[in-house]
Amino acid sequence: MEMKKITIAVIGVGLIGGSIALSMRRDPNIRVVGYDVRQEPLDKALTLGVIHAGTTDLQTAVREANVIFLAAPVEQIVATLQHLQDMELQPDVIVTDVGSTKAGIVRQAVEVIPERVTFIGGHPMAGSHKSGVEAASDRLLENAYYVLTPAPGTPPEKVERLTELLSLTRAKVVQMDADTHDQVVGAVSHFPHVLASALVNLVAGYDEENGWHARLAAGGFRDITRIASSNPRMWRDVLLQNREPLLKIAKDWTKALEDVIELVEEGDPEGIERFFQTARDFRDGLPERKAGALPPLNDLYIDIPDHPGEIGRITTLLGAKQINITNLQIRETREDIYGALRITFHSQEEMEKGEELLRFFDYNVYRRS
Repeated sequence: MEMKKITIAVIGVGLIGGSIALSMRRDPNIRVVGYDVRQEPLDKALTLGVIHAGTTDLQTAVREANVIFLAAPVEQIVATLQHLQDMELQPDVIVTDVGSTKAGIVRQAVEVIPERVTFIGGHPMAGSHKSGVEAASDRLLENAYYVLTPAPGTPPEKVERLTELLSLTRAKVVQMDADTHDQVVGAVSHFPHVLASALVNLVAGYDEENGWHARLAAGGFRDITRIASSNPRMWRDVLLQNREPLLKIAKDWTKALEDVIELVEEGDPEGIERFFQTARDFRDGLPERKAGALPPLNDLYIDIPDHPGEIGRITTLLGAKQINITNLQIRETREDIYGALRITFHSQEEMEKGEELLRFFDYNVYRRS
């Protein structure tokens, strides 16, 4: 991609901000300046080659920037927009963000950003179980959806300019209005976090009566509620920012649950089966191995003989081929899936390499569908 010399400012050098910075550095004509409130992540980013320069002074970071990425938590994005209105900026600068809610941020930007500045809302729909700049990767956003939510009246050439720049991330850039984004993401990402946390809290309450709930929940229960381990403060802010869509979804969910309760109370076998069949049909039609609103599971499940040294042999095989893993778990409850050993890989590519290798050595390997 042919581009003039430009400067990119990344405000918040963490997992997402660092991954965007690494993607931008694919173009030698781009200079990346990182900003963070603390010096430590900047030092790490410089050492890892994520950014060209770093500063804890916001004005210094944005003064020469042609494009500014606000890669901070939602509440900090709103606060930073307020600060930018009083700062010296390039006359044609584009400001964008990476927040998972859009309507409130776009409205705030329209109110406070000077007319000479173009704000375009953004949401890269990718993530990782890890956090921090040390987990950043120039492949994190590859093949993931990257949603842009330009406000009405945004110059099309500015949207095209940002879209072209984002091609360096190798993400699939799409456009929709901010309200539609918040409704869709609320349903497929935000509300599932609410459900997972509510279910975990319910079971935790039951577990106070006896210890069996926690002991038997180590298998499928832990898998389907994994997102309940997300950052509580971040999700507090997301729910408050996306309040209206989530309240509507919650009411729709309550009605759906009441319908199931009614089917059970009435002893309606056909209705109950239809409930599960409808869900199964829709879920089975969802795209496989595609990046979406929730980070994918890069897990393999392996049947292993119950004798000493077997886990060590598996990790040695993977290590010899430079295949990175992030977690191992012996599964005591496996009523919903085969495999006594679960291995979590750093990426889908590593998982596929691991699967091929272990099958070569005659292990029975399964993926969770």
